[in-house]
Amino acid sequence: MQESILVHTWTDKAFAVVSDLAGMGRFSPENDGGKWLGGASAAALGARFRGRNSNGGYRWSTIATVTAYDAPRLFSFDVTYGTIPVSTWVYDITSSAEGVTITERWTDNRPGWFALLTSPLRRNRQAFTARSMRATLEAMKAELEASR
Repeated sequence: MQESILVHTWTDKAFAVVSDLAGMGRFSPENDGGKWLGGASAAALGARFRGRNSNGGYRWSTIATVTAYDAPRLFSFDVTYGTIPVSTWVYDITSSAEGVTITERWTDNRPGWFALLTSPLRRNRQAFTARSMRATLEAMKAELEASR
């Protein structure tokens, strides 16, 4: 699944926002931020991050590993819960005369048995994630355009 938004900003500013996992909580309806691991202090290929999340009364943490870092155009990471694959997130940034288009892609990597165990969080996950991605992109756009 993917969502895109046109933002009146520059590619380097957009990339700084999408690759700031520690600051993602200010945009996302589900992610509450987190902390870089293993001595990392910012996104880089192979860097790991512990994300804090909440949805309704549920709270949990996951580990994200940066799988692509091609500034200022491409940023992606895989999310796991322990050793269980959860998702892949990809941000593509393309420039045009009007600004940049940020495209956010999400792939659900959860095995079926894990979906059953996490059914309260899994219920309507596709619809929730589509709404969440749109809200995240709208919040990024608002911050980026306000700081122009």
